[in-house]
Amino acid sequence: MLGAPKRQRGPFFFVMRLIDRYLLRQMLTPTLLAVAALSAVALLSTSLGQLEIIVSQRQSALVFLKVTLLAMPQLINMVMPIALFVAALITLNRLQVDQEIVVCFAGGMSRWRVISPALRLASVMTVLALVLNLWIQPAALRAMREVLFEVRTDLASTLVREGEFTAPVSGLTVYAQSIDNGGLIHNLFIHQAGANGAATTYTADTGRIVNRGGKPVLEMHRGSTQEFSKRGVLNYLTFDDYPFELSQLSSSSELVHYKPSDRYLHELFFPDLTQDWEKRNYEKLLAEGHARLSTPLYNLTFMCFALWAIIGGGFSRMGYGRRMAIIGAAAAVLRIVGFAVEAGSENNAWLNVMQYIIPVSGAAWALAGIFRQRVSRYIDIHKRGLTPFIGQTGAA
Repeated sequence: MLGAPKRQRGPFFFVMRLIDRYLLRQMLTPTLLAVAALSAVALLSTSLGQLEIIVSQRQSALVFLKVTLLAMPQLINMVMPIALFVAALITLNRLQVDQEIVVCFAGGMSRWRVISPALRLASVMTVLALVLNLWIQPAALRAMREVLFEVRTDLASTLVREGEFTAPVSGLTVYAQSIDNGGLIHNLFIHQAGANGAATTYTADTGRIVNRGGKPVLEMHRGSTQEFSKRGVLNYLTFDDYPFELSQLSSSSELVHYKPSDRYLHELFFPDLTQDWEKRNYEKLLAEGHARLSTPLYNLTFMCFALWAIIGGGFSRMGYGRRMAIIGAAAAVLRIVGFAVEAGSENNAWLNVMQYIIPVSGAAWALAGIFRQRVSRYIDIHKRGLTPFIGQTGAA
């Protein structure tokens, strides 16, 4: 038995595929550039707040760079919908002004076929944002939290400050004239007050904080000790090497605490309620979990708004500035409402459903605006007595 004849794809199909790829290429490059530019701006503002690591904690530039880069996934997620919206507006406006989109309509392409490349790009960005939210962001923020914890508990930075008298614990005063890049401390002075008026003073030409048997020790070289006992007797001793135990300063039981933004999705929806903090902040964890799933939808919503601003109305030789401004303001208001609902969900769990309804409703609203009018595929050569141009839309 002969099978059914295969459906032949004519030249029109391949032309449409070429146009789809062309429209997609026109939007892809500006989108990537916009994401990179806005991420760099956000990274710069964030890095200014991390300068304390270099200035006050005396950490290396490598630590500063590591902390800054670990914040990148969260920053990219924040700026991605805005970058997508801006890039789409610029690209679509240029294509519309050059009448390339108008030619697509006149060539027989449906409105859905024209906007499908942009929606496919937005869908890919949405999936990428979801991957960042669920896996990459919590992993990066956990690593950043651990680095910041190490910086905060670094004895080399908390015990000794160059040119300053510090009191890391009660009864202990430390001074160092200078500290070189290798961590070598020069002209060290330590005064330790004891019980009943006893006191011990240490001076050393150089010193260095090292680990011995898993415990921190300050090794002092070429110095002296002056011990004033509770009986009023002064004992003086010189040394070549002297280990000063720092275990009293590092005995803190403080542990790294992961914030909701540092946790994976299963830790947000199914926290350990036997822990007091998780029990008290259960609604905050739920709000963060739903935000991780819902915020990527704004990429698709903002793309729909950009398409609405350019394709949702008739062709205009005067430009689309007013329409773009109005729809841009609407997109901004929608996102602000989303932030407000996300914050409100931390105290009212029933608001979590609104985190999904707002972006979905915004996308539906924008799509309704795009398909509000019918496409008119004719060339009006008599309108206004001007040179021929293609009428993109007709009356509803």
